[in-house]
Parts: sequence; C-alpha cells; structure tokens
Amino acid sequence: MGMMPNTVEKLLESALVAELVVLKANGEPVVHPLIPLWDGERVYMTSSVLFSKKLERIKRNPRVSFSITDPVAVGGLMARCTIQGDARIIEDDIHTSWERVLQLWRAKEPGIDFFLGKRVALPLFFERSMIEITPRRVLWWEDGDTSKPPQVRELQEVAA
Repeated sequence: MGMMPNTVEKLLESALVAELVVLKANGEPVVHPLIPLWDGERVYMTSSVLFSKKLERIKRNPRVSFSITDPVAVGGLMARCTIQGDARIIEDDIHTSWERVLQLWRAKEPGIDFFLGKRVALPLFFERSMIEITPRRVLWWEDGDTSKPPQVRELQEVAA
C-alpha cells in the first residue's frame, strides 16, 4: 500500500466527522456524517445496525468515498481531503466486534465512555457493525482551497 500523505494523516487522526458517500441502487449518492477512525492502514467507521440503509448499500456496492472538510471538526486545520476506497462490513458479532476500534474511538471522543456506562439502557445503540475502508486514492488540498486542483495520490490499484 502506498503511503498516506502526512497532511491527510493529520486530518484522519484529528477529524471528529467525515462525510461518507455511498450509492443507492439507482446510482444516486447519499452522504452520512460518521466518525473516521484511522489505524494507520485502514479507516473504520461504526454504524448502528437498526434500519441501516447505508450498510445495505455498501454491501451492494463497496466502492465508497469520504471527505474531511470541516475545519472545526479537525481542530482548525485548513487542509481538506477526499479518500476513495473499498469498504467491507464487519458484522460477525454486532455486540462486540466494534470494540476492536474502541481505543481509537475513545481517543477522538472521550464522551463515549459515558455511553458505555449506559450500555444496558441503550442496547440498540451498541448493536453496531463496522465499516472497514481500504483507501485506494486520496485527493487533498493543503491550504483548503478547493477552487484549485487537488494533489492526488494513488495508494493501491483501483479495482475495476
């Protein structure tokens, strides 16, 4: 796998929200704001399994993209990025599989511990699948000016 640009690594490590784009069956894009959790190789996002159309859509078409564009959500960093990749749903145990990314989640959102303390009272919230995204291509704007062409890096061969 090619190396992620340093600027994008910083965005991934600090972002509290990314805009995940999945496709409806008719090809229409749908955007979902989710917390991106970066482990240095792949991006993870979690989703409640209850009535989740995004999970169904990813299973049907695993090609996704997500953008990090909100300077407030990245601690004031001005850079922007879009990452294109292939997603897979991890749902072997909807009660505990997501705990594999709990340390990454906790680092971004320490408030998760409050909700973990209420786990029995909020059982449906903690029935979660993980979305694992393997980045294939990244586009980024160092200064955040998206009126200019982005820098582009191919990270892996894009699947046909």
